[in-house]
Amino acid sequence: MLAGDRPLHEKMTLFWHDHFATSIVKVQQARFMLGHYRLLSKHALGNFRKLVGGLSFDPAMMIWLDTVESRKGKPNENYARELMELFTLGIGNYTEADIREAARAFTGYELVNNRIVFSPRKHDDDDKLVFGKTGRWTGDDIVKLCLEKPACAEFVVRKLYRFFFSEVSLPTSAQVKTAAGIYREADYDTTTLLQAMLRSEHFFSPAVHRRKVKSPVEFAVGIVRGLEGNIGALPLATRLENLGQQLFAPPSVKGWDGGRSWLNAQTLLLRGNLASALTSTRDNAFGDRCDPAALLKGEPAAVDALVSLFLQNDLPAAAKQKLTTYAAAHPGPDGL
Repeated sequence: MLAGDRPLHEKMTLFWHDHFATSIVKVQQARFMLGHYRLLSKHALGNFRKLVGGLSFDPAMMIWLDTVESRKGKPNENYARELMELFTLGIGNYTEADIREAARAFTGYELVNNRIVFSPRKHDDDDKLVFGKTGRWTGDDIVKLCLEKPACAEFVVRKLYRFFFSEVSLPTSAQVKTAAGIYREADYDTTTLLQAMLRSEHFFSPAVHRRKVKSPVEFAVGIVRGLEGNIGALPLATRLENLGQQLFAPPSVKGWDGGRSWLNAQTLLLRGNLASALTSTRDNAFGDRCDPAALLKGEPAAVDALVSLFLQNDLPAAAKQKLTTYAAAHPGPDGL
């Protein structure tokens, strides 16, 4: 995110990391988490069907939601439940019986010498009744059955609206159904869906203009990239933990609550402190590797440049005048 040349791709990888929240705290294997990240990244703007299918048998996910402990006669329901509730359908679009039956389809996998191994004798190969359909369903079949339900595309679309548009100005039912129809028609190609959503009139409407709270990661990375900084990932990640977002360690399988939950008296202060540390050129962790003065050297109107860079000139005249007056009264290095 700090140095890559595909910001939308990285932003979507972050979205999926929250959507399919999996934590190193339980997984305890850095290489499994790295593999998990690579899978998210590979399909970030690709096919949601392939992403869900891959994650269903991803070592980190299988440890995180206990699929590796699921056996014939003693199925573990954790993954089947979260697959339906949090990953594809949402509450109200499945039954407890669907979960119990689907859990049987994910039996037979175990962790042997740090490798996921399928044991046919531990797999429940009998008929299962899921969503009113009977068959000798496997885990792959359960994923397919979930994605066949119209509720799946609508569920993902709503989460994308919240991530890209606003957590408080919600889309109408008609907007969700239109976008979901595009997603299904494209066989869950995420790029096709995002092209439609981010080019829509709604994306540029006053209803969602500046109506989204940035996560700590988005806040920090936005500062560094905007100022063309060269900040190391580790010191920045350490500061972000205090703001409530530690990557690879979401608080639960539901991910981060997001929205206004990011903001309270403490985190607002810490955000201000982080911005100051990044731009002060004197912080022990960041040094002068994110220096606004160096970036704007020779710029006759530094306030104008920064307001344009970070606020796209969307600032009341009175507020801008206060910044200009303050900057003139408190010149920093290089006269800024």
